[in-house]
Amino acid sequence: MAKKPEKKPEFETPVLGDYTEVPAVTPGSMDHSQPFVAKAAINEAIGFPGELVDNWQEVAVTKLGELVDNSRALRVYLDSCVKCGACTDKCHYFLGTGDPNNMPVARQDLLRSVYRRHYTVAGKYLPKLVGAKDLDEEMLDKWYKYFHQCSQCRRCSVYCPYGIDTAEVSMAAREIMDTIGKGQKYCNEIIGKVHKLGNNLGLPEPALADTLEGLEEDVEEEINVKVKFPLDVKGAEVMLVTPSADFFAEPHIDGLIGYGKVFHQAGISWTLSSHASEAANFGLFIGSVDNMKQVAVRIREAALELGVKRIVFGECGHAWRVAYSFLNTLAGPFDFLDSRYPVPQHIIEVTHDLMEQGRLKLDKSANDDKRVTFHDSCNVARASRMGNKPGGQLTLPRDVIKASCNHFFDMPRDTIGEGTFCCGGGGGLLTDDLLELRVKGAKPRMQALKDVHEQHQVTHMAAICAICKSQFSKVLPYYGFEMDQIISVHQLVGDALVFSADA
Repeated sequence: MAKKPEKKPEFETPVLGDYTEVPAVTPGSMDHSQPFVAKAAINEAIGFPGELVDNWQEVAVTKLGELVDNSRALRVYLDSCVKCGACTDKCHYFLGTGDPNNMPVARQDLLRSVYRRHYTVAGKYLPKLVGAKDLDEEMLDKWYKYFHQCSQCRRCSVYCPYGIDTAEVSMAAREIMDTIGKGQKYCNEIIGKVHKLGNNLGLPEPALADTLEGLEEDVEEEINVKVKFPLDVKGAEVMLVTPSADFFAEPHIDGLIGYGKVFHQAGISWTLSSHASEAANFGLFIGSVDNMKQVAVRIREAALELGVKRIVFGECGHAWRVAYSFLNTLAGPFDFLDSRYPVPQHIIEVTHDLMEQGRLKLDKSANDDKRVTFHDSCNVARASRMGNKPGGQLTLPRDVIKASCNHFFDMPRDTIGEGTFCCGGGGGLLTDDLLELRVKGAKPRMQALKDVHEQHQVTHMAAICAICKSQFSKVLPYYGFEMDQIISVHQLVGDALVFSADA
């Protein structure tokens, strides 16, 4: 029997059919949905006004001007849309809710209309003709609701003939709202915890050390091998930076166990850092370069302090996007690391290389109780790369899974790879304030999972993103699945690794 949600939902879960259908347009169906607004202390802790400033319209419009002046890409995105409709049915939130404001083009227009009003000639003199609008309280309210109904997954940009990136538009709108004192509680509170203690959970060093010590005992009891989970060890070869979810909850912690087993069997010395015990960087979600930089700099500081040779990132989607695309710009140069290795590396790359070198002993039959599919996390699939070949971010995780289990099956082709559907909880939306949105936004992925379950009797879905794992753990029961059907890729690896008693 599938587990039921913890409490009866106050909304209807979408019904899965034989295939994903484009819903009927239902204006205003998600107009009630919005996250909690951050309190003054939360905003101020990360450099924003505590409350809505008195001259907020003026400040917001000025900030918008600064953003388009500083980003040629943003200006192009706001200027180039021709309303062709290619993106209208590509957003998982529109497919799950039917709200027209969740069509990417309509969501963009909430910002584009204000941009046209103040920064185009036609918008200044003929506003109605070009759809230009003032930023009044009603518009600000729509911004807050619908720019927090975008997970910044960038699926729409794959299908846009002009490459317009709604994620960039959403990040700009959120940064403007933070600048005037209307920030989102979930993201801003998490960023503040990282600045203060180094991780999203606010775990102090003693609690982290105690958690890792307990993990060592659990693993030794399980496999009769002393696998270490070291913390703040100077001179280690590798500093692992992983999402803090890996320290306390399933299926995340099973992935951390897998990392430790890989390093142990390969004989690679490694350590975690209490100063930078968080891979995730929520500064990306709110479009704040300053906050992104502060989080990234902690990683540089920790690597220098510990004297490591490599920085390796764990299974977290947007953490890898920030690391792969921006880490050197935000906190570089990293010329003090070993030049033989890329900066940074993903744990999948490390494990894949070790497998190719024959340094890991695996028994795939250890996972014969599982029939596995793989969820391409959006920030990995569409905003990064792994290995030395184009598309490695799509092939390497599958290679690692196939080396660790005998039964692997991909979901339908149009739902994976570059066209993967978001889990529904990314982009800073993984909060119960937005549970209805998260459940409905998960519909396309749940449909694809249902298809592969019916065709190939798939029992588990693996992922390499902490947000995806947390999201699916929550929403799977709404669609009749078990919450533990979502697993870490390195859980499969860890379970397949073969150890001798003297290892």
